[in-house]
Amino acid sequence: MTDEIRTDDAVEREVDIESRREPDGGGVTSQSRRSFIKTATLATGGAAVATVGGGVMHELDLVKPAHAAEGGIEGTPMAGKWWPSRWGEGDQTGATNHMTPAVALDAASLIKTGKVYSLGRVYEYGMPLFGQRVFALRIPGAPTGGAYGKNQVIWHDEILTTEIGQVGTQFDGLAHIGARVGEAGDLSQEVFYNGFTTRDLHNNDSEAGSTAGAYGLQKLGMEHVKPFFCRGVLFDVMGLKGRMLDKGEEITVADLKACLDRQGMTEDDITEGCAALWRTGWGENLWMKDNARFNSGEPGIGVGAGEWLAAKGISVGAADCWAIECVPNPDPNLAFPVHQIFLTKNGIHILENVRLDHLAADGVYKFAFIFSTLPIKGATGSPGNPIAVV
Repeated sequence: MTDEIRTDDAVEREVDIESRREPDGGGVTSQSRRSFIKTATLATGGAAVATVGGGVMHELDLVKPAHAAEGGIEGTPMAGKWWPSRWGEGDQTGATNHMTPAVALDAASLIKTGKVYSLGRVYEYGMPLFGQRVFALRIPGAPTGGAYGKNQVIWHDEILTTEIGQVGTQFDGLAHIGARVGEAGDLSQEVFYNGFTTRDLHNNDSEAGSTAGAYGLQKLGMEHVKPFFCRGVLFDVMGLKGRMLDKGEEITVADLKACLDRQGMTEDDITEGCAALWRTGWGENLWMKDNARFNSGEPGIGVGAGEWLAAKGISVGAADCWAIECVPNPDPNLAFPVHQIFLTKNGIHILENVRLDHLAADGVYKFAFIFSTLPIKGATGSPGNPIAVV
């Protein structure tokens, strides 16, 4: 997020160029979510044009950011100073600090039958991707090597080219999303979880645009994330509504409470450190079936529900769509505010593109949730396959 500010005309030219590019590995021509975030957040007190997925244009009338020393961005969910975190200055672990023996034992107590549910999507060519993100797996040679020894052993290896943490079922780390709270170009005014800045993450004392840190971030990398073994709670919003939710449809606190009531649960079932998951129907109805529509936007939780779940002390939020929150946001001036509420303000991680239909079909709403990231030093995210056990 260190790009210089672009004019509306420049952004429109970029969108036009993007619309003429060849489809990516997912077979979908769409502007990347990352480009959308940059476009929306790089404006400092004026208007910027941004796109989501299928190219729906929004005029973002953004407020002028406050200085980092004074706090966050007034008039937005990022108002006020969100650092240091509850776990102390310098913490890089975030809400996985909740992963204690007591939380693990509580999760284990929910296992009665031993049935295991895989919640991850298959990583494959043709899955929905954003913009120019890629997923390309190649097998060098047929076979790759051999034969050796009297037993004539042969083998296959693979080469994988991809954005390691931002395709398919994806885990967002704490360095993935931050907020610019000062002037453009000042790396000390781009703030992430616990007050770490772009300068901190890149160990960069030089001018903006330097390649320092290009081979891995110096702070908030995946190596700091603890494995998840905790209670999981499913909010079956599709089951509540009786239909797949629409693009941009906001899941409210009232919806989440209604899900609990329908599922025979109470707010007490949302324990500190638990994983919260919500089913919209977006993934099961559109994934690999209508990738263009899948990428065009999505239903998901709004700011109110995000703040409510954060106050409950969850460790991770997950959903069956690509950003977990409603896109476009009901407030056209906001770009991915729930990402900031979770990751930046509260250190709560995010899991996107998870599969939840089989849990709902079996009426499984409480379970042991298990997930571990790839501990790639300096990475902003991770692939993986979360599981639920009952």
